[in-house]
Amino acid sequence: MLYGIMGAMPEEVDQLCSKLQDVTCETYAGVDYHRGTLHGKPVVVCCAGMGKANAASTVQVLCTRYGIERLIFSGVAGNMTSKIGIGDVCVGETVVYHDADMDMLCQSAPFTTEYHGDPALVRAALDACAACGVKAIAGKIATGDRFVGDAATKQAIAQACAPDCVEMEGAAVSQIAARNGVPCVVLRAMSDNADEDGYEVLVVRDFSIAAYVQTATALVAYMVEHL
Repeated sequence: MLYGIMGAMPEEVDQLCSKLQDVTCETYAGVDYHRGTLHGKPVVVCCAGMGKANAASTVQVLCTRYGIERLIFSGVAGNMTSKIGIGDVCVGETVVYHDADMDMLCQSAPFTTEYHGDPALVRAALDACAACGVKAIAGKIATGDRFVGDAATKQAIAQACAPDCVEMEGAAVSQIAARNGVPCVVLRAMSDNADEDGYEVLVVRDFSIAAYVQTATALVAYMVEHL
């Protein structure tokens, strides 16, 4: 079983890459693909870059060039719910776009207006959270090509699709994985509350997300070990 593991930013994969053994690295279409073993299981780890186009193209490379059989996307997100807080995790049971006309998109494969995490991978992610002492929910993740860092945008997204968190890649990852028949799950550790404070900390001050990434890295490593 070959696992594809993705993040959107270098910080989201660097810690995981440092855990790999027998590593080879190939650069293809601007992305470095690190192939090795994690807990003795074959994996390909890569940083796709931020946004839907980067995510989608990278998933297709993982499927076509490397033949992955399962896909885990791990990273951070803006919290949209009171059910969890900063540092907690949302596992993507449902993943949607908040900035797309789904009546048009669903006319192409995989012919759906929303995407769902593979049940076995969702369960494995929740088990990993429990084992690592991380509070988590199986919830809804919303994706769009814009960093959400103001109350007005946050409210508009909440009214449109009521997600538990918001980010920039998950639905594109899920869509292309589904087109290729590859089971997929998206994990997001909450780094901010998708408001003005989050924008100030993450964008203006270029805040390090290493603490939150450490959580996500531990979860992915546990999942691969126990799947």
